[in-house]
Amino acid sequence: MSPRTASGPGRFTFALLIIAVPLLLALLGPLFAGEPGPRAPSFTVGGGHWAGTDFVGRDVWRQVLLGGRPVVLAALAATALAYAVALPLGLIGALTHRRWLEELLMRPLDVLLAVPSLLIILLVAAVLTPGAGGLALLVALVNIPDAVRAVRAATAEAAARPAVEALRMQGETWWRTAVGYVGRSALRTLAADAGVRLTGVLYLVATAAFLGVGAEPDAADWAVMVDRNRTGMFVQPWAVVLPAVLIMALTMGTNLLFDAALTRRGRRPGRDRAPRPVRTTPAPLPTAGTPSGTARDEKSDPCI
Repeated sequence: MSPRTASGPGRFTFALLIIAVPLLLALLGPLFAGEPGPRAPSFTVGGGHWAGTDFVGRDVWRQVLLGGRPVVLAALAATALAYAVALPLGLIGALTHRRWLEELLMRPLDVLLAVPSLLIILLVAAVLTPGAGGLALLVALVNIPDAVRAVRAATAEAAARPAVEALRMQGETWWRTAVGYVGRSALRTLAADAGVRLTGVLYLVATAAFLGVGAEPDAADWAVMVDRNRTGMFVQPWAVVLPAVLIMALTMGTNLLFDAALTRRGRRPGRDRAPRPVRTTPAPLPTAGTPSGTARDEKSDPCI
């Protein structure tokens, strides 16, 4: 058994353990948060608050239980929306034989790629006041150009195969050809891209919330907690350390989980086994008076 095979299940379990903590806190935390208690002095430890209080005297642990759901839901919604638009556009760009249609689809996206994603979000937020749903739409919008190019690049090779032309001649529908054959051929590449993209989306959502986009200044949000409590970092560090570590675990665990899952899927049973030794029959020793390597069986040699 190779080291890679032995470490495969361990890597997958390790990634699950990393991502399970922030995910469980984000999804189930509000169920156990309870009612808000009386406020205490800002940035204090003790007094019934084992993780201390934040900048306005609220219990930090309760804010942690409430603050993960907006980050996780916004990131998942933004990633799903980005791929909902990128998949059909990328497949059209890869399968079309009309050069003008491909240029019409890809060139405007190249213009958007030239502008930094965070700058677009801040410019739109300066004009509008997006909420949590608006932030998810903005993050999805800035991820669409790159996602379209990734889908097109992943499916271009499969779209150029003779099998696609054969499917067209057989009268298969465009949707079945694009999704059933071309899309399935690039599934591993797209899954790897989805893992990396979800990590980037989490970063954008957290950064935007840190800058005050899509969240109220005193909202129960992990990124907002890091921003608002950083002034008391050296007085009461848990108000910053807990949400920051959870965001880091969520992004790192997502990337590791996709990588481990793809590694397990790409490994086949018996692929890493050592080959069985081949048993060979030793050649008969030459008889006396016969030069080595030239002995022949007279009965089986047709030349004699």
